[in-house]
Amino acid sequence: MAVKCAALLLAISSVSSAQEMKEILNRLDRLEQQNRELLEEVRQLRQQIAPPAAVAAPASEQLQVQEQRVAELEQTKVGADQKFPVSLTGTVLFNAFLNGRKSDGQMNPVVAGETAGSAGAGASLRQTVLGFHFNGPDLPGGGKASGSLFFDFYGGNGTSLNQLLRLRVATLDLAWKNTTVSFGQDKPIIAPREPDSLAQVGVSPLTGAGNLWLWQPQFRVEQRVPFGEHAGLRAQVGVYETNESYDGVAGSPRPGIEGRFEVWAQSGDRRIEIAPGFHTSQSHVLGQSVPSRIFTVDWLLRPLSRVDFTGEFFNGENVGVVGGLRQGISDVNYRVRPVHATGGWAQLAFHITPRMTFNFYSGQEDDRNIDLSFGSIAKNQEYAGNIMYHLAPNVIASFEYSQLRTTYLGGGTALNPHYDLALAYLF
Repeated sequence: MAVKCAALLLAISSVSSAQEMKEILNRLDRLEQQNRELLEEVRQLRQQIAPPAAVAAPASEQLQVQEQRVAELEQTKVGADQKFPVSLTGTVLFNAFLNGRKSDGQMNPVVAGETAGSAGAGASLRQTVLGFHFNGPDLPGGGKASGSLFFDFYGGNGTSLNQLLRLRVATLDLAWKNTTVSFGQDKPIIAPREPDSLAQVGVSPLTGAGNLWLWQPQFRVEQRVPFGEHAGLRAQVGVYETNESYDGVAGSPRPGIEGRFEVWAQSGDRRIEIAPGFHTSQSHVLGQSVPSRIFTVDWLLRPLSRVDFTGEFFNGENVGVVGGLRQGISDVNYRVRPVHATGGWAQLAFHITPRMTFNFYSGQEDDRNIDLSFGSIAKNQEYAGNIMYHLAPNVIASFEYSQLRTTYLGGGTALNPHYDLALAYLF
């Protein structure tokens, strides 16, 4: 019995060994087939990497051409070292608007007319703004030169085929760590802020109603003094070219001296900025000298991260030279005298979400009646509110309503409403 069991085990072992041997041989066959396939792929790759001589010759010629172009560009670079790198920026702005009957036919009136006409409606792209930023070379002492130019199409008479390119603001800045010297055309030094609006862009919002906005040639020096990490002083002084165009009277531009001194402090998201300022100049009209003296104070208050309160107050005489109503002087029997004025504006901005903002703003200029002739503007006021919504990071839709209230000396108060729907693409 034991002999039969041993014989049976030997037979089973022989069969198992034969099956294992067969599997080993099959595996070897598969490995050999895979090796042949890999060798074929290697051969094909070598052919692609090392093409025939007929193909290599054109490639060599192309490489020589590229090397020659690189050499030419390297030579051109030597001549371009003094050129400013330029970047394009701006806003493509579409406005659809509806005006009341006292707009005097203007797209964005700054005063309400005394007589009623027809209500006006239309659409325009003339408030589109094109800009260029220049990043210049390094200056001695660790400074940097830079500049900017901004244009719009608000020139001409406003018809679809008469919208002329017009310079808005331009600056050339020479900046160091705490000092900047600027040359250019910009708002008055004493009035750097303005309300947020996509309806009023061709001229600044609240023109003639508290915003001293007029873009004029100027030179300014700014000195920044830190008071630690969270407070400081920003002092600006400069020379501003006044505008001497008045209702019915014209004079020559004059230099005005301006200064503004901003004290600021910040704690987290909260920030405060208070800036008193002054303007002084002398107008020459009809062979006579008329002073312009203006005191201003502007501010930014941010008590919460989503709430901004901004604005400006001014008091003085002959404020038309910096963008007030064009009645800064009065002419009585060929004797000219300055018109005293008080005014300003304020805006509350609520940043509801990162995409949506509500802005409410108003302003006025109140000229002293005893300085005015009959029919002049005694007071010009404007009230406005808008909602701005970012459809995308660089696409903004806005709806704005505003109302002008113009009071004429010896007459009544004229009202003109304005509705505006805007779509802006920022680039």
